[in-house]
Amino acid sequence: MAEMLLKTEYYDIPEPDISHIITEDDTPVDNIFSEKQQRLLTESLSISWKPGRPFIFLANVGIFYGINLPAIVPDVMVSLDVKYAEDVWKKKNRSYFVWEFGKPPEIVIEVVSNKEGGETDTKMRKYAQAGVWYYIIFDPQKLIQKDIVRAYELSTGAYIPKLDLFLPKVNIGVKLWEGSFDGIQAQWLRWCDKDGSLMATGKESVEQERKRAEQAEKNAETTRQEVQKERDRAKKLAEKLRALGIDPGE
Repeated sequence: MAEMLLKTEYYDIPEPDISHIITEDDTPVDNIFSEKQQRLLTESLSISWKPGRPFIFLANVGIFYGINLPAIVPDVMVSLDVKYAEDVWKKKNRSYFVWEFGKPPEIVIEVVSNKEGGETDTKMRKYAQAGVWYYIIFDPQKLIQKDIVRAYELSTGAYIPKLDLFLPKVNIGVKLWEGSFDGIQAQWLRWCDKDGSLMATGKESVEQERKRAEQAEKNAETTRQEVQKERDRAKKLAEKLRALGIDPGE
């Protein structure tokens, strides 16, 4: 009887051979604006986003979604429910290998700086093939599209344009913002919440805390003044009562 029972066998699945994969090629990255834009997006995520679940974000790092497929390199990517490896120097941890993280990123963003990047065709197809939920193209000079920013959502293996810039599956959105970052005045792409409130950078967070501290100090000073006024009123009333022969203590 025992011999007729099916046996459960376990096999050790070897790790994929990635020795042939080039994770870095030391090619110069981008222009000044693109570098600042990438840092603006990643810095504000690090400082201000609290999704209540682990996440990682990377700028200009390759996504490998197939052993024999070349990497796709977005300007910014965001992946939830994953963590950075403890040893980031190991080859399998140096890039975003989908089979290592167990899933593709939820968001990728491309910042268009020329007409040669393939953001609206080649890269779009590859991100869809990789299974990225949301794809955002930021084209500040309108080199390849009529709108400065467009967002796409994956549906049945292909991207469809979104009517807005909020990404409900990850509860975060993007919006255009005119202002100065790192000394450069321009129109930037910023993260925002569902209500459109911007996610603060480090400098903005410090400024917000400074204003809150100043307001708290003003409130405290106002309270102290009000308390002192009440004490003065009580003192004057006591003096009037004594002048009338009345003991204030009674």
